[in-house]
Amino acid sequence: MTDSASYFADLTALDWQIDLGADEAIQDTPVNRYEQVMTPAKGAVPKTGPNSNIKPVDVMPVIPQVKETGADIARIMAGRCNSLAELRDALAVFEHCAIKKGARNLVLSEGHPNARVMIIGEAPSRDEDRSGAPFIGESGKLLDRMFAAIGLSRKGEDPSDALYLTNLLPWRVPQNRDPNAEEIAMMLPFLERHIALVDPDIIVPLGNIPCKALLGKTGITRLRGTWAEAFGKPVLPMFHPAALFRDPLKKRDCWADLLAIKARLTP
Repeated sequence: MTDSASYFADLTALDWQIDLGADEAIQDTPVNRYEQVMTPAKGAVPKTGPNSNIKPVDVMPVIPQVKETGADIARIMAGRCNSLAELRDALAVFEHCAIKKGARNLVLSEGHPNARVMIIGEAPSRDEDRSGAPFIGESGKLLDRMFAAIGLSRKGEDPSDALYLTNLLPWRVPQNRDPNAEEIAMMLPFLERHIALVDPDIIVPLGNIPCKALLGKTGITRLRGTWAEAFGKPVLPMFHPAALFRDPLKKRDCWADLLAIKARLTP
């Protein structure tokens, strides 16, 4: 009985409020309509301005974060090198190539820093990793004899009769495997800067991996003996001296390539 009386009493009070003009429910705390931000209906274009109760909201563009790769960092570091000494220092502190962790020494180069001919191999061998010098051992001795036949030497004191020897990778690759695409991409900016600093007249890549890095091609049997261009320099691919031990008949092709280099260097 009490519940029924309360119900009708509340209903009567509600009717009285409606008669007075009340058309909204009253909350416990007041609402400041000037500070309320209204959400427009789907598809509607909200209006802003001095007579609007909708506050404009600054929307910051969402910029996706792109993680820098080892090649990106290498490009930045290499671009800051203005000398061969700075290039060596940059490679010494570059920690993004995993093969560095298993190498004993950084093997950068040997020869005259302004030589007209720049020889580029793949990566240091076990003996080269131990000594810190490129192209040593039997392959290195054969390379020296080959280029001595056209008057060029890594010991040459004048750029006109000197060689400059380096590798695509300055660290030995574990188990002498071929470097993968990521490793080549990381070392290519350093090699490009290396070439720019030495500024040779001719680049001679030895074997498939340097040709892949410089020319984007493999197949040294097909590529050797044919002039190409990389980083604005003439390039003549040749067999690596180690290949001549396995197949002595390749010596004839190497001799033809050496004569082509001599002819290009002759005024």
